[in-house]
Amino acid sequence: MKRYAARLVYTLTSALPLKNGFVELADDGTILRTGLCEEGEPVLEGALCPGFVNAHCHVELSYMKGLFRKGTGMAGFIDQINALRDGFSFETKVALLKEAMDGMYRQGVVAMADISNCDDSFAVKARHPMYTRTFLEVFGAVPSECDAVMESVKALQQKALSYGLDAAPTPHSCYTTSPELVTASSVEGLKSGFLSFHSEESEEEEEMMRYGRGPMWDNRIRNGIPTPPVTGTSSLQYFLDRLAAGLSLPVEGHVLLVHECSLSADGVRAARAALEEPYLAICPLSNRFIHNTLPPIPLMRESGIPVCVGTDSLSSNDELNMVAELRAVQEAYDVPLGELLGWSCLNGARFLGKEDVLGTLEPGKKPGLVHISNLSCHPERSEGSLTSSSQSELLC
Repeated sequence: MKRYAARLVYTLTSALPLKNGFVELADDGTILRTGLCEEGEPVLEGALCPGFVNAHCHVELSYMKGLFRKGTGMAGFIDQINALRDGFSFETKVALLKEAMDGMYRQGVVAMADISNCDDSFAVKARHPMYTRTFLEVFGAVPSECDAVMESVKALQQKALSYGLDAAPTPHSCYTTSPELVTASSVEGLKSGFLSFHSEESEEEEEMMRYGRGPMWDNRIRNGIPTPPVTGTSSLQYFLDRLAAGLSLPVEGHVLLVHECSLSADGVRAARAALEEPYLAICPLSNRFIHNTLPPIPLMRESGIPVCVGTDSLSSNDELNMVAELRAVQEAYDVPLGELLGWSCLNGARFLGKEDVLGTLEPGKKPGLVHISNLSCHPERSEGSLTSSSQSELLC
């Protein structure tokens, strides 16, 4: 048996942490019990919480760390990723994605919703202690190529399944997939019960979809790439309409709307009406990296849609660090730490359908145990705040 005690213990079974609490675990990491320490028992500074769930990552892009200019907007970012994608060997890519996964795991990420465009990461994921659900992302803006793209991604899915991975197709975004492919890949992906979709990542995307203009529109014209249909509505509404073209509403399954930097109250209402189990995934440091913006956190908190947290990739982030993502939100919006941990632990586990094992410090679960150090504590509050020196470590 192992026992850890800390100034604050976020079991996430209640809104507030245990003060001077403990967690007892079996040798295999299963939670036995939690409670309050005896007077005088030594405790760790900082907080204990369940393992994190990285709800949106492209770990196969880890070889692109440090290669991108910041603040280029989405059109500039797309130009960079297309120019840099093919310049590294398979061995280098695999070594760097494994390094990234190992680093996240040491920092307490026990599960991940990961985007894959190829099979580079499959062998590493199959052997890794971190659980991953792999979303096999499809691209294809030419309608006539829809069937061929679907055949290709189904073959990739079979390869992922042969490694023992949970994997299924998912569309990338409204502007990189034809209307037919958005529907076909969503229908196929939701057979697994899960879908992930890049949605309303920037105002550039919204300007392109609503009005057929702006940097992203011009970029596609300049490069001879088919443009998406100009709908006069948001890219989120476009996605929901494409789901309705192939599925009955409300759509069953866990549907993750990633980024949503341009989310509106109308979009919230539309998503809640069209999706049985919608989730939001925020990647604040990636949004700052590319667009110098953050998602509308106050609206998301009011929406009733569960919020999850991701890191995106090392092409659009300096590090894959969940604590840094949470700190960016807390510094901008003063969200309580317990709420942030609910997003990054429990909500992520629920999205992945793993809440029976992960997400809370409850007896019988095996969620991982994370220590967050260097918190700032406020006498008038029952919680701590993250600081620039806050770090996380997986204890068990």
